[in-house]
Amino acid sequence: MLSRRQVLSGMSLCAVALATAGCTGAPPAGGAVTPLLRGADLSFTLQEEARGATFGDRGRTGPVEHLLADRGANVVRLRVWVDALAGHSDLGSALVLARRARDAGMQLLLDLHYSDTWADKANQPTPAAWAARDLASLAETVRAYTRECLQAFAAQDTPVDLIQIGNEVTSGMLWPAGQVYRDGREHWADFVTLLQAGLRGAHEGGSAALRTVIHIDRGGDNGGARYFYDHILNGDVDFDVLALSYYPFWHGPLAALQSNLDDLTARYDKDVLVIETSYPWIIPEGDTSGYFVGRTEQLPEPERFPPSPAGQAAYFEALRAVLQQVPRGRGLGYLAWEPAWLPGTGWNGGDSNPYGNLTMFDWHGVGLPSLDTFRQP
Repeated sequence: MLSRRQVLSGMSLCAVALATAGCTGAPPAGGAVTPLLRGADLSFTLQEEARGATFGDRGRTGPVEHLLADRGANVVRLRVWVDALAGHSDLGSALVLARRARDAGMQLLLDLHYSDTWADKANQPTPAAWAARDLASLAETVRAYTRECLQAFAAQDTPVDLIQIGNEVTSGMLWPAGQVYRDGREHWADFVTLLQAGLRGAHEGGSAALRTVIHIDRGGDNGGARYFYDHILNGDVDFDVLALSYYPFWHGPLAALQSNLDDLTARYDKDVLVIETSYPWIIPEGDTSGYFVGRTEQLPEPERFPPSPAGQAAYFEALRAVLQQVPRGRGLGYLAWEPAWLPGTGWNGGDSNPYGNLTMFDWHGVGLPSLDTFRQP
């Protein structure tokens, strides 16, 4: 019998899948296999701790990654910005958190934004130091930077298991050079050049077991997801995992996610990962204009999943079931986005926190019932 640490740290994702499914490589007859990856983005952890935040669950306190691992979580996602404010999503912070994640028996998913700050569906700013470079030079920079980041993790004996080439790159990356929609036209070829450069760097700097991930935001939008993945695959972009952000208050009901995942896995014969998700456990009293979710009416299924601790837990249980039901065991898993980002820690070293009611710990740092979603079989 393999130890938990051997399974989570020493085996490839494929081997873990076999172990999870009873060493058959397929879901057991008559039942659904537990999603392989169950984890969280914990990139704000050092900022939380620096301001004195503490976390507890089931009567004990400890580092947040250990609390999640004790619940059954097995992967930590870490974002890295190129030239970040020190201690705010920089490479050094990610390396510290990677050592801690490995000590907790967790796998690592590296989220390279290729930006000095937040990169997402609406913003993909090129790092200031790279801004004057033409496409060929920028592609070479992306390749070298990706390779060097992965080598830094390997050098401290925390090799990365999965890597994103960009974050929510639905409309491209490294704007304007890799911006798909500009000048009234679509520029897929330039974006594909940058994606391919990042993938080359990943294979040069990572292990043979490294899995590559392309991440967009279209969790409930099958047409948009197909349009994107059709274009990059037609451009010969070779990667392993389709990754989607899915926030029901932006992307619609779980049925839309289910339909999307089922179609994408059948269409592309790839694993799919819900790489970002969250759900409110409370609607604060008073002025809620600063919150992503400030009104129950923003939720697509409030009767099924009310904004309460129990409703949040029910949401994650239903999400887990959606991943279990993806055909042929292609539902790789799901990651909660910043479940420990409590009020008091801002976006960029002092800004507001619009996410404070979407955590999986209450405002005192005590674990909520939704943490049970990470359980093993």
